[in-house]
This record gives sequence, structure tokens and C-alpha cells, in this order.
Amino acid sequence: MIEIKAYRGHIRNWEALCEELGLAKDMTREQREAAILVKAYETWGKQMPDHLYGMFAFALWDTEQEELYCVRDQFGTKPFYYYQTADGKLLYGTMIRDILDKEGFVKELNVDMLQIYMTLTYVAGEDTFFQGIKKLMPGCYLTFKDGKLDIVRYWKPEFHPDETKTLEDWADEIHTTLQQMMREVKTADETAESFLSGGVDSSYVLAMSDAKRADSCGYDEERFDESRIAAKTAELLGVEHSVAKITPEMFFDIVPYTMYNMEQPLGDASAIVFTLGCNATAQHTKLCYSGEGADEFFGGYNMYRNAERYGDNLKTFYVGNTNIMKEDEKQRLLKSYNPDVLPINLVKYIYDETEGLDPLTKMSDVDIQIWLEGDIYLNVDKMSTAAGLEIRMPLTDRRIFDIASRMPSRFKVTEEQNKVAFRTAAAKVLPEEIAFRKKLGFIVPVRIWLADENYNGEVRRLFASDIAAQFFNVDEIQAIYAEYIGGNSDLWRKVWTIYTFLVWYEEYFVKR
Repeated sequence: MIEIKAYRGHIRNWEALCEELGLAKDMTREQREAAILVKAYETWGKQMPDHLYGMFAFALWDTEQEELYCVRDQFGTKPFYYYQTADGKLLYGTMIRDILDKEGFVKELNVDMLQIYMTLTYVAGEDTFFQGIKKLMPGCYLTFKDGKLDIVRYWKPEFHPDETKTLEDWADEIHTTLQQMMREVKTADETAESFLSGGVDSSYVLAMSDAKRADSCGYDEERFDESRIAAKTAELLGVEHSVAKITPEMFFDIVPYTMYNMEQPLGDASAIVFTLGCNATAQHTKLCYSGEGADEFFGGYNMYRNAERYGDNLKTFYVGNTNIMKEDEKQRLLKSYNPDVLPINLVKYIYDETEGLDPLTKMSDVDIQIWLEGDIYLNVDKMSTAAGLEIRMPLTDRRIFDIASRMPSRFKVTEEQNKVAFRTAAAKVLPEEIAFRKKLGFIVPVRIWLADENYNGEVRRLFASDIAAQFFNVDEIQAIYAEYIGGNSDLWRKVWTIYTFLVWYEEYFVKR
């Protein structure tokens, strides 16, 4: 007998699986997905995730074999955590809080993770800030039997460039595949809205969906506000458009809530805005689309244009989309510094796997395996869950990635444009000025707000606190903050990264 011990997710190809596994389709979603998990394990055993498309993390208990089998999806859109107690028991769950209160868990800070965090601004790799709690990494499954833990990597990104196709061929394949995704991403009786920024990804998803309402975040500061552009897109597509106006008071007030529900600190300022966006959207829907995945798959970041110039040097420094603090600076700031804990060590295996491939592919693979899991998907999962909102990401799918894995880099990035083939596909349903609009990113005015004494009281308090003194040379972090206040606005990311760690630590190790 197979028992489901934990599950969160959405199985996208449920209809085909029901036919293949001989299951009835007229069940509730909860019943259907439970039946699929059990039958898929009985049919395919530990190869079952190869047959699943979608977002999932789950644990199954085989009562006959007395074996636990835990799986995380190929890209890590849903998290899974585990911890071995001193007496050999395994604690596990799709949330860290599933573990914290269990018998046998000992709460202790993993101090080394702070060094990784200060460079990347997120928790990368299998370790967490809680000593002993580990992440099951994307594309991996875990078995636990007779006290023995074993982890197998069942899937990894692979790249095999196909030189036979034209730009239009690639655009056609993207477009027809996304059409298939949109047929699977929800059932006919579900109603979904769609997040909408000023960018091509969310605009393309909205244009291909049946969503009748789009949701954006905006600011009074016009130069940061993409909601005005999003409004024009919504109008063009004939959908209702709602904007959650974000004020600095709202932004700073919700930081502790965000860090608590994130369960790990995250120094991505857009996560705070995303939190507010999820909370606002959850007032009028429980299901929403979002456009994550395309940038990493198809070459969406402006830095990718430097790939050829970086060449083989990439493996000496490129650790992903963010690289905030260098080792010498961290050594100066931290009370305790371990020279063996280096962010570059987290990605060495990726450079080994991509040996012989072009520099853009190497950069993309680092971001797919490290950045997406550690920042983007973590943010989407945790903040939507906290709000009671389900987010589905049509562009994050193995079938979409399969196209990107075969596409030569020249169809992804040129000197003039990024995400070339993807934008060409989007232009089939969007005006060119939207499909080929310059990428702005998820811009947040925190660069300005952090310097305003009307809003930054908590930042100043924590930078001068006993908590800060536990980990940092306070004079050094105060000097960074003073230089930022004095006009060096480029330092805001360093200030924010330190601040979010301090907020998170206070939530988990002081208040609780």
C-alpha cells in the first residue's frame, strides 16, 4: 500500500495520465492528484517523475517495503526539506515549519550560510540557514529505509544545439508548445487571473490565456512604475486591469511578514512587492498565472550579452544573477569568516556538466539550477502560499525547456536584443512594441526609500542592534549605510541584504 505523506503542487498532464493509468477523470482535483501519485508509483516506481509535468513536491510511504520516497520537480518550483535527528529519524516536509516543531529537531543557525547569502542575496544549494535542514534539490528524489538516506538525481538540464532550424522555426515551436501548455494549465471549471508587468513574458502568457483580469503593482514614482505600460497591454488585449499601489509604508511594514513566510531570508527587494501583489490579488481570485522561466531558458537578462566576452573566465566568478559582495568585503564585515565557504563552490559541478558548451549556455544553466530555485521559485511559492493564492507558471515546463535546450545561442541573444526567438514567438499575438520592449526587470524604488528617515527606522534600529553585533562588525556595516545615505545609492543592495537577514533572524531566533 502507498500512503501520501506530503504533497503540494499541480500535475499539469493529469488528463493524459488518467487515461494511461486507467483512472477516472470525474474526481475532484485533490482526489485525482492523489490517485495519480499512488498509481504512478505502482506503475513506474522511482521513475514516476519522468512521466509528470507540472509543479510538485511529495513524499510517499511504501508500507510493504517500509520505504519513504520523496520527490522534487525538475526545476524546483515547489520546495522540499529534510532533517535527520540525532537518533536517526528523518523529519521532512514541503515547508521548513513542518520540521521546526517536530520532536528531535534542534534549532541552530548555520552561520556559514551567511557568507553565501551576502554574495547571492538568497539561499543557494542544498543547505539552509537552519543547521541540518537541507533542501532536496530540483530533479532529485530521496529514499529512506532502515535508517539509510539515499538521494538520486533523476533529471538535469542538458543542451544539444540544433543548427538546422531558422528563427521562425524556433518561434513557431515555442508558440505551438505554449498553446499546449495553456490548454493544460487549468481545467475548464477553473477561473484564473494573470500577473502583468511591462515585460514580454507576462504579456505573452496573458495573451495566450483565457484570463479576463490582469493584476499589476505600481508606485507613485512614475519612473519606476510599470503598471502604466501594463495598463496599455491589458487594454489592447481587452482584459480588466487592477493595480496594487505600493507605498513605502506598506513596503517596510510587511518585511517581517515576508521574511517569516519565506522561511529563509531573501534579499531580493522585489519579493516584498510580490508579497503585496499576492495579498492584493488573493482578494479577488485564488488562481493566477505568472511568467517565470523564460528569461533563464531563452536568454532574457541583459548580462547575457557579455557571455562571449567572459568566455572561459565564467567558471572563476559567475555564480548567478546576483553577486553583491566579494570575499574581501565579507571578511571585513563579518565577525566570523570561513575561507572555505565560497559561492563559486556551489556551481563548480554545473561548469563540469557544461564543459565544451558556449558561454551563454553556461550562464543560463547556472541561473536555471541555482538562481531560479533559490530566489524566483522560492518567492513565488512562499508568498503565494502565505496569501492563499495558487500561482501556475506555464513557461516553466520541461517541454518549453526542451526547445531552449536545443536552440543555438544566437537565437537567444544578439548584440542588439535578448530573448530573440521568444520575442518573435510573442509577436504572433502581441504588437512588436510590446514583444520587443526592452527588459526593465521588476523595478522597486527601495533605492530611494531606504535613504528616507520617514521609512527606514527599522533598518537603522537593526543595524545598531545586539543582533547585528552577533554577526557583523557594526562599525563596518554602519559605514556602508552612512555612505549610502550620503549619496552612493548603488550601495542599497548591500544595505538591503544585511537588513533582510537581520529581520529574518529576529523572526526565527529572537521572537520565536
